Amino acid sequence: MMSLELETKKRTMKRNLRIFEVIFFVAIIMPFDGNAQNPIIQNIYTADPAPLVFKDRLYLYTGHDEDNAPDDRFVMRNYHCFSTTDMVNWTHHGNVLQADSVFKWSGGDANAAQCIYRNGKFYYYISVHDKTHPGVALGVAVSDSPLGPFKDAIGHALVTNDMTTYARHSWDDLDPTVFIDDDGQAYLYWGNNALYCVKLNEDMISYSGDIIIFDIKDTAAFGPDFEEAPWLFKRNGTYYLFYAAHIPEAIYYATSSSPLGPWKYGGVVMEAMAQGCMSNHPGVIQYKGNWYLFYQNQDLPNGIDKRRCINVQPFEFNPDGTISKIPHTKEGVINGVANLNPYQRTEAETMSWAEGIETDLDNKTGVYVTDIDNGDYIKVRSIDFGKGAKSFEASVASASGGSIEIRFDSITGTLLGTCIVKNTGSWQSWAVQSCTVNEVKGIHDVYFVFKGGEGDLFNFDWWKFNAK
Repeated sequence: MMSLELETKKRTMKRNLRIFEVIFFVAIIMPFDGNAQNPIIQNIYTADPAPLVFKDRLYLYTGHDEDNAPDDRFVMRNYHCFSTTDMVNWTHHGNVLQADSVFKWSGGDANAAQCIYRNGKFYYYISVHDKTHPGVALGVAVSDSPLGPFKDAIGHALVTNDMTTYARHSWDDLDPTVFIDDDGQAYLYWGNNALYCVKLNEDMISYSGDIIIFDIKDTAAFGPDFEEAPWLFKRNGTYYLFYAAHIPEAIYYATSSSPLGPWKYGGVVMEAMAQGCMSNHPGVIQYKGNWYLFYQNQDLPNGIDKRRCINVQPFEFNPDGTISKIPHTKEGVINGVANLNPYQRTEAETMSWAEGIETDLDNKTGVYVTDIDNGDYIKVRSIDFGKGAKSFEASVASASGGSIEIRFDSITGTLLGTCIVKNTGSWQSWAVQSCTVNEVKGIHDVYFVFKGGEGDLFNFDWWKFNAK
């Protein structure tokens, strides 16, 4: 077990680095004006967005770029999941799949992936380096829950590099995306400088027929270039294929009346470098009647093309079904699709914006907010207080203590109340602490502003208000 002195030094060093990065972020890259929504995740590097709607919730699966990824190569070994019911507040569910733990035949290094639901199970298609065959391969994991645990569905790769020959390099089996048509037929697409497809069987872990190869040099189908990152969806009987092209990468699209083509080039969805990143990766979804494009840039502190972050932008189709260029904005989703109920327990890791904090995970507590220091804060958007609240309570753990200032509509806005966080005995000794609050009604953004002395103050698991 790590000594208290060593743990304290570790926390201090980590905190000092984060302070520098946050100062750089706020002062140089992205001054926060209270309206920013992009990037939608601020406390971890994320890439290759893959949205999935299940029941009333939108799940966003992401790759995790490691903090120490160098300038010259990607370092991704696990996948995280976030979810929302309002498109403005995101709950972090932690690391849901560790590539080398799930795929024993893999080398651990991973690439883009997508998860899809069918027949009571969730199937996660992932591009990983293969120890048993040269190059990159496609694996499939399965779970009974959207949050895992996932296990290797077949014990070996579904597609190995020696099975794909359009491109001669060893990493052409990148970026799997899966689509289930209205007739129940599922299709798996993937490729780098190539576009492959197979018809998946109903079991979702095998396929029938040969690997289909599309001619990406057909400019009538794919325009001036096809690089990677395909994403397929269907709207009003038309199949849309989004993909990344060129270096730096733009997002293009093509359409067809069939999932197997022929494709017709549609144009540019997002200009190269418009979002401020060499690479890009689309994920498109309809949720509660609105269409959203998820993509990536490098706007977090210390961000580079190998340490990315995910953004989202709502968009609409033209009357004829075409798509105009979608701009990148810092505001992202301005109008949410629902309001948050403050009178039910809400995980502290549910937020629209945060500064300074991080999240952690343990088997007993689950995901919680940690590394909280004086001046850090969490913003939660569109909380509907209805006729009013009378008190606030929070589950916290602390070996020092501090307080949570509850403010409205800005970090220095009206003070609703202050919840004093007492020392609970240790960083994992959880206790519910509470305070009364001033009268508030209607819909507000709420800022939890953390106050205290030097160093880490407390861990924060969940919160709720109590109605009058």
